[in-house]
Amino acid sequence: MIAKIIKGSNFKGVVSYILDKEKGAIILVCDGLFADSKGTIAGSFEAQARMNSKVTKPVGHIALAFSKEDEHRLTDREMAGIALEYLKKMGITDTQFLIVRHFDKEHPHVHIAFNRIANDGRTISDRNERIRSTRICKELTRKYGLYFANGKEQVKHHRLKEPDKTKYELYSILKSEVARCGNWRQLMVNMEKQGVEVRFKYKGSSDEVQGVVFSKNGYSFSGSKIDRRFSYSKIDAALNANRHEERQRVMHNQVTEYLTPQPEPSGCNELYSGSIGLFMPDNTNHQADENHFEEQLKRRDKKKKQRKIRF
Repeated sequence: MIAKIIKGSNFKGVVSYILDKEKGAIILVCDGLFADSKGTIAGSFEAQARMNSKVTKPVGHIALAFSKEDEHRLTDREMAGIALEYLKKMGITDTQFLIVRHFDKEHPHVHIAFNRIANDGRTISDRNERIRSTRICKELTRKYGLYFANGKEQVKHHRLKEPDKTKYELYSILKSEVARCGNWRQLMVNMEKQGVEVRFKYKGSSDEVQGVVFSKNGYSFSGSKIDRRFSYSKIDAALNANRHEERQRVMHNQVTEYLTPQPEPSGCNELYSGSIGLFMPDNTNHQADENHFEEQLKRRDKKKKQRKIRF
C-alpha cells in the first residue's frame, strides 16, 4: 500500500477526475457533501473552503494504491475501511471527504478528495505529511496482512512518462554500476558510456563535495532524489567498501597461492641426487641459524615482559 498526496485549488477538476465513468468510478464513502451530481459535490467543497480564504490550495487529493497480489481480498468494504483508518491516522478528520474506487489500472486503488479547510474553519495541518504517510502506509500494510511490494523493483517502466522514465532508468544504471565499481573515476567512465553525465556539488567555494547530480536525456536529478542509497555519501561509502573487498580478495588469493605446495618438476629427484653438494644446505650453518633465531625470540619475549610490568 502506497499513497500519493497532491494539493490544489480546483475542486471541480479533482471531482471531475475522481468521478470519471471511464475509470469505472464507484463512490465508497461520501461525508459532508451534497452528492446529487459532480456539480453539487464540488459546490459543497467550495462553500466550506470559503470559510478560510487565506489558504490558496484547499483541495486535498490522495491516491491509495494496493498491490495486484491483494486484488482477490480487497472488497469495496475492505478498501473503504482502510482508507478511513488512513485518514484518521493522518489527522484528516472533521472535514468533508469523498472516497472513490477506480478500476482503470491493473492494481486496486482508491482516490480520496478532501477539504483542507475543516468543518470549523481551521486548516488541516500538512506538516511532514509525506513522512507520516509513508509510516502509516507501512503500519496498515502490516496490520491488514497486505503484500509488501519491493519498492522500485515493482515499477512498470514501460508505463512511465518523463521525467520519471529517465529517473528510473538512472536508478537501474546506478544500481548495477555502484555495485561493481571501486572508485568514482571508474563509476563516471561507466556512466558516461551509458549516456549519463556526472557532476558534483561543492560546499560554497571550497573543494568539499556536498552532493552529486546525474543527467540523462536532458533531465537532471541529485543522487538522493533518485534513491536514498545514491546520495553522494552513500555512494562513496559503497565504492570504498567495494575497493576494500577487492583488496581482501586479492590478498587472500596471493596468500593461498603462496601456501599451496608446488608440484616438483620431472627429473627433480635425479638432479638432487647428482648434485647433492650444490643443493643441500650446510648442516652446521643451518644449526647456527636456528640457535640465533631462538635467541632473538627469547630477547623479544623478555622485553615484552619488562614492558608489561612498567607503570
